[in-house]
Amino acid sequence: MPTYKAPLDDVMFLLGDVFHIDRYGNLPGFAEATPDVVAEVLGAVGKFCSDVLTPLNRVGNTEGCRRLDDGGVTTPPGFKDAYRKLVAGGWIGAAAPVEFGGQGLPTAIAQTIREFLCSANLSFAMYPELALGASAAIFAHGTAEQKALYLPKLIDGQWAGTMNLTEPHCGTDLGQLRTRAAPQADGSSRITGTKIFISAGEHDLAENIVHLVLARIEGAPAGTKGVSLFIVPKFLAGPDGALGARNAVSCGSIETKMGIHGNATCVMNYDGATGSLMGEENRGLQAMFTMMNEARLGVGVQGLALSEVAYQNAAAYAKERLAGRAMGGAKFPDKAADPIIVHPDVRRMLMTMRAFNEAARALVLWTALKNDVAHRSGDADERQAADDHMGLLTPVIKGVLTDQGFANAVLAQQVFGGHGYIAEHGMEQFVRDARIAMIYEGANGIQALDLVGRKLPKDGGRALQAFVGAVAGHIEEPGGNAALAPYIAPLDLALGELQQATAWLAQNAPGNPEDAGAGATDYMHLFGLVALGYMWCRIAEAAQQKSAMGGNGTAERMNQKLVCGRFFMERMLPASSAHLARIKAGAASTMALPIDAF
Repeated sequence: MPTYKAPLDDVMFLLGDVFHIDRYGNLPGFAEATPDVVAEVLGAVGKFCSDVLTPLNRVGNTEGCRRLDDGGVTTPPGFKDAYRKLVAGGWIGAAAPVEFGGQGLPTAIAQTIREFLCSANLSFAMYPELALGASAAIFAHGTAEQKALYLPKLIDGQWAGTMNLTEPHCGTDLGQLRTRAAPQADGSSRITGTKIFISAGEHDLAENIVHLVLARIEGAPAGTKGVSLFIVPKFLAGPDGALGARNAVSCGSIETKMGIHGNATCVMNYDGATGSLMGEENRGLQAMFTMMNEARLGVGVQGLALSEVAYQNAAAYAKERLAGRAMGGAKFPDKAADPIIVHPDVRRMLMTMRAFNEAARALVLWTALKNDVAHRSGDADERQAADDHMGLLTPVIKGVLTDQGFANAVLAQQVFGGHGYIAEHGMEQFVRDARIAMIYEGANGIQALDLVGRKLPKDGGRALQAFVGAVAGHIEEPGGNAALAPYIAPLDLALGELQQATAWLAQNAPGNPEDAGAGATDYMHLFGLVALGYMWCRIAEAAQQKSAMGGNGTAERMNQKLVCGRFFMERMLPASSAHLARIKAGAASTMALPIDAF
């Protein structure tokens, strides 16, 4: 059975030594986030994940969710008790506003909690994650009455949440949706339609489920300009939160799917259900994007989380499994064979996973800190710059971290060989669970198009210029520090290739938009490599400084990070050249064949 240990030491190093979280003390919630408090909170969550959630991951996979005759859904054995413990810990609302019952801690802490939960049990983690997404949308766009009714109960876990976008005939193109909203005399609307692929659409963990549903008000304009967003609770509730009658919303079926069996992915039927408009009429997509952006960052964390737990188990197996002898001669002559970790190709796979994990975690935490600046700073310019960062990095984090997270789960499975293909060791479940992250909340091809088509040119390229400026500035900083040259020089080369790719798209895409479409995924991954390389440079600099302090095994731990960073620079970052070459090839061969030739 797989095991999991939360990477608490890595998180504390990133927060304290790389990003200097103490420098954010002027922002609300940061003064309370002392190193001792953060370590205590994350330590408790990590223990809960190791002791409670990890053993339930296989249970969820084998038992799954069951739909009852009355349309209700039961979650796998043990999930309800684990959810009660999660709620009791107060961890769902760790970063939520204090005025609505949250702890108000930095978003970086909440994202770390999210990572730990997803590594231990992705199916389980999705239930509270969707509640947080719903609360973010209501906080940004709801009325005072809606906030007062829904936020406290979503934040403390009494109520759960969902987002309802997809319909049988439309997914990404939401302008085609057919779910209808009929306005009523009392100001409510009657919602009628069917939604599919609704994660955590129905379950028995919380006493109520708050569905955020996109629908078209009768007479609204066609396309996305006529889409509105409604709050449709499973049970209607009075102003005091007391539950009333069951609403006309039900689970028609549970999807039979490849992975995440412990999460109820539902077909939801709305049969004249009572809903209340959230935000402005016909501007539902703008309101829903608050939840979608929150969810996209969360899905990126899922890619990292599964890569981390897969790596931990692959590394443990590689140290135990005996097969063959080291190429330079036996390393363990007293054993029948050497452990497979002595073989360079096994090391290649393990180092690829580890080098990605550490840099990806840094990228998530860096962006989480920007999120706090965007929402908590009193300086308008700081808020704008941080918001620019969030918009630019969201598709990169979602697309790159989930693509590589899945690839790393496959690498971990490969380390196990034949044992990775059978269910006993859990690797095949990680592969199946990781696969969905590349698809939901906007397939990764859509993330790449969003990056190239919307985020790069937005505001005259202001966000990209700020990112490039930050990386270029860091490249120039080391000066005569020769020890950082193995990290700085490769990043400088990759940044230049990113700038070349950007210039090529700016010159060619206006005349042939298909050039942008054909190169978008490569551009996203080129951008991701530069962002991860930048993180490794910051990690390396902090590791060198911390290593010089010595004491308590610090030098050894920091040296491990420096070695992992060198591996990334030497063996992973050079892929930037291949991405640039593919981008410059344009769309000609991609689009040349007639449709009938496929």
